[in-house]
Amino acid sequence: MSRHDILSAVLKAESGLAGARTVSCVKIAVMGAGGLGGYFGARLALGGHDVHFIARGAHLAAIGAAGLRVRSVRGDFELPPERVSVTDDPLSIGPCQVVLFTVKSYDTDVAAGRLQPLLAPETAVISLQNGIDNEDKLAARIGAEHVVGGVAFIFAGIAEPGVIRDSGGPARIAFGELDGRRTARLDAFLAACTESGIDAAIAPDIRVALWSKWAFICAQAGLTAATRLPIGEIRTSPAAWGLFREVVTEAWRIGRAEKIPLPDELVEQHLSFATGLEPDARSSLHDDLVAGRRMELDALLGELVRRAERNGIPSPAGSALYAVLEPWARKPAAR
Repeated sequence: MSRHDILSAVLKAESGLAGARTVSCVKIAVMGAGGLGGYFGARLALGGHDVHFIARGAHLAAIGAAGLRVRSVRGDFELPPERVSVTDDPLSIGPCQVVLFTVKSYDTDVAAGRLQPLLAPETAVISLQNGIDNEDKLAARIGAEHVVGGVAFIFAGIAEPGVIRDSGGPARIAFGELDGRRTARLDAFLAACTESGIDAAIAPDIRVALWSKWAFICAQAGLTAATRLPIGEIRTSPAAWGLFREVVTEAWRIGRAEKIPLPDELVEQHLSFATGLEPDARSSLHDDLVAGRRMELDALLGELVRRAERNGIPSPAGSALYAVLEPWARKPAAR
């Protein structure tokens, strides 16, 4: 099974455009121009769309001065400074058709409080974050009518200020309305992605996509961070690979207990997908840990432990990984 098979099996989404028509320019704000936002936002800008990056600190300064550069296993590309709109002030951008919401999960509440200047009545705020409750947090702040769930499959991060490193993964996104409707605003964004060379799809049930990804990254991020090793070495260790399987299985059981229609074959699909990843692939959780940055541990394994307890489901594998990593998440340097 190829790395794309698992995505199509889970999403079963329609993709592509009918005919070779020209896509209208879409105004897009990227809230959080890190790995995900920087990569996909740059692709959309190169595709001719009106993209505005919201960044901060040294990253903001570097993009403004030298543009946004992407170092990618798929081929390097860049946006020169004269082609980049970057700011730390959403008010200077104004209402957009789409907001790609790509901040870390622990920044969701604060960043959501800055979205109002970007919103028009039909604005879609597409969360491409790790975790399964960011959409609920966004809906509480800006209204559920604006919120679109999304998942991204790529290993990307900030290599240095102004530079995004894409180190692998399918570079695919999927998104869907929370109520499952097929809407014109998502069709327009899908067309923009397709024209910009982004592998994208509308998920018929975004809950399945969100929970499926969460089940995978709880294992992949947890194991690569706890062992400080890439997925290739985890695959060759029977003990570590067995732990990987158990974490995915626990997350699958929790999802089923919460009435998410995850497929019966999800665990095997995820193992097959992990087998096809680049052997040196790690995770943002690993990268943040070794760099001493704040981690998204709570949104991943912390949420697994809490939901397992709430549903009366044993979670020895997920709980063990959380216990190993939680002391690091508490260190002052990680904040």
